[in-house]
Amino acid sequence: MFNKKTISVVIPAYNEEHLVGKVIQTMPDFVDHIIVVDDCSTDNTITVITKIQQTHSNVTLIQHKHNGGVGKAIATGYLWARDHHIDVTAVMAADFQMDPADLSRIVEPVCAGECDYTKGNRLFRGESWEMIPKYRYIGNSFLSLFTKIASGYWHVADSQSGYTAISLIALKSINIESIYPRYGMPNDLLIKLNIGHFRVRDISIRPVYNVGEKSGIKIKKVIFSIPWLLCKGFWKRMFEKYVIRDFHPLLFFYLLGLLLTPSGFFFGIYLLILRLTGSGIAPTSALFASFLFISGLQSLFFAMWFDMEYNKDLR
Repeated sequence: MFNKKTISVVIPAYNEEHLVGKVIQTMPDFVDHIIVVDDCSTDNTITVITKIQQTHSNVTLIQHKHNGGVGKAIATGYLWARDHHIDVTAVMAADFQMDPADLSRIVEPVCAGECDYTKGNRLFRGESWEMIPKYRYIGNSFLSLFTKIASGYWHVADSQSGYTAISLIALKSINIESIYPRYGMPNDLLIKLNIGHFRVRDISIRPVYNVGEKSGIKIKKVIFSIPWLLCKGFWKRMFEKYVIRDFHPLLFFYLLGLLLTPSGFFFGIYLLILRLTGSGIAPTSALFASFLFISGLQSLFFAMWFDMEYNKDLR
C-alpha cells in the first residue's frame, strides 16, 4: 500500500521474455498487485511470468486469446483493477523503459486526491534530447501539441508516455471497453478523461533507453491512425462537453476558424497563381483573402484560449 491506498500495476506484454522479469523483480514493495496482460505472445513470455509467479504471490497473469494491441492489454488490466476495487492503478511497460524509482512520484498525487490521473513526462528533462531517438522526440512533440488541442489538457505534454496512474473513481466513470486498442490509447484516454472533467497532472520522469528494448511502433501505421483518432476525439469532446453538458460559444469560434482559415489560404494561393500567370487581380481580392485568413486564425486562437480557461481547474 501507499499512503493507505491499494496499488496495482498493469504490465502489458507482447514478446517481452528478456525484460518482463526484470520489470517485475524491480517493482517497489508498496505495490499490492502486479497484473501482467500477455497480448498473445509467441515467445517465452508466458513461461517467464509463470516461473516468477512461484516466488511472487502478488503477480496475476491474464492471457489474451488474440493479439489486440497495447491499448487493449492495458484496458484488460484496468478492468481487473476496477472489478477488484484497487484504489490506484499504474501502468508500466514490459520492456523496462520506465524507471521503477519514479513510480512513487507517479502514484503519490493520485493517492493524495490531488488529481485523478498522472502521466510521466520525459520531455521535462534536459537529457531527453540526447537520449530519445530524434525522430521519436520530434514526432512525440507534434503529437503532444495536437493532443493538447484534442484533449483540452493544455498543460500536459509527452502525450505518448505510457507511465501513468489512474484513480478508481476515474476507472469507474470512463468506458474502459471503448478505449482505443493500440498505440493511440494514451491520447484517447486523455480525451475521455477531459469529457469526464477529471484532473490530470504531468510528472517528470527519467527517460530510459538502450536497455535491450525493441520498439513495436510502426510509423506507417500510426502516422495517419493517431491524427484521425485525435480528430474524431476532438469533435466528440466538443459535442459532449460544450453542447450537451454545458453550452459554450467556443464551438462557434472553432467552426468559424476552421472555415475561414483554409478559405483565405486557398483563395490567396489562387490569386497568387493568377498573378504569376500574368492575369490581373483586383487589390480588393487580395485584401479579402487576407481578411478571411486573419479572421480565421483569430477565431481559432480565441477558441483555444476559451478552451484553456474552461479547463484550467483540471490541472
